[in-house]
Amino acid sequence: MISRKNASISKCIIHKVGNKHNNTKNAFSEKEVHFDEASYELMLPFLLRPFGSVVQSYRFNHHADISLNEINTYSSQMFNEDDAFIETSKHIVKHLFEQSNSAQIKTGDVLIVMFEGIEFNEITTNALGIFKIENKVNFFQTYLENNSYDVLVQKGISSKKVDKGCLILNQTDAEGPIILSADNNNYDAQYWTNHFLNIKYADDANNHTQQYIELCKDFSEDILKISYGNQEQNTFLARTIDFFKENETINVERFKDEIFEEDKHKTLFDDYKKNFESEKDLVIRNQFDVAEAVVKKEKKKIKTEIKLDTNIQIKLDIDAPEASSEYLERGYDDEKKMHYYKVFFNVEA
Repeated sequence: MISRKNASISKCIIHKVGNKHNNTKNAFSEKEVHFDEASYELMLPFLLRPFGSVVQSYRFNHHADISLNEINTYSSQMFNEDDAFIETSKHIVKHLFEQSNSAQIKTGDVLIVMFEGIEFNEITTNALGIFKIENKVNFFQTYLENNSYDVLVQKGISSKKVDKGCLILNQTDAEGPIILSADNNNYDAQYWTNHFLNIKYADDANNHTQQYIELCKDFSEDILKISYGNQEQNTFLARTIDFFKENETINVERFKDEIFEEDKHKTLFDDYKKNFESEKDLVIRNQFDVAEAVVKKEKKKIKTEIKLDTNIQIKLDIDAPEASSEYLERGYDDEKKMHYYKVFFNVEA
């Protein structure tokens, strides 16, 4: 996550990127944007807002050598050569154009921006931002003609969210430059992250925590829900989040011992973990530090509801993992030929 309270835009240029599959071409600007006060005050938070809540960071990737990663090279030029900004920004757009490997890749405006005063992990640095605006919105424009006002519809950029964007910090760690990325139009997940930027998640606690929670969520959906029902699934997810909240370090064997009461569930989990790692082409560590920010973010995404075909929903509290097994009982009524849930309580809230 970044702080933008002291951030400013030092350079900005706008180009248009086409698509080689539908013969639309790139269009380049020759001069930087000079904002008036109103547009600047709107543009700065618009561009940086997506990264205020981003928890995980990326690093550049390349199958042979990181120095051959195009965006790594171009960003380094921009940080080190002040007069290279305009020409290098064109190279970035040309590289983006070359990634339009299908007709569904959208054309759009590309904003290349240099920022100053970006705060990340208590360090203040400058950064390069690359943004693609794929969707325009309709808005009404009023105008005066012959002493009367009329209205027409025009298309423009919505100030609510960026379609695709990345922030490359002029700050490195042992893995290289730190990169944040956002993609709100995920119609082609490979296009922006893998093909254009060619980046991978950093090998840190954020990534390890994210991977393990994703494993648990998928296991609960694909195995527990299908084989044992919603109650078992939701209880498992609640216990998982509770385990992450109570431990600073996760040990996989201890996790299984505390979460699963039966050995057969441990075996199911181990088998699923192997398939998960194979499909995702990753290896989940047997022990790693917990990233609290990731746990909080993932907790908000988890839905612990039991939806029944009788238009009744039972919502479970993810912060009370034992409540489901202690106060919720599932059974089958032979007379009605239907399943049922019995809920125990003292008073209605």
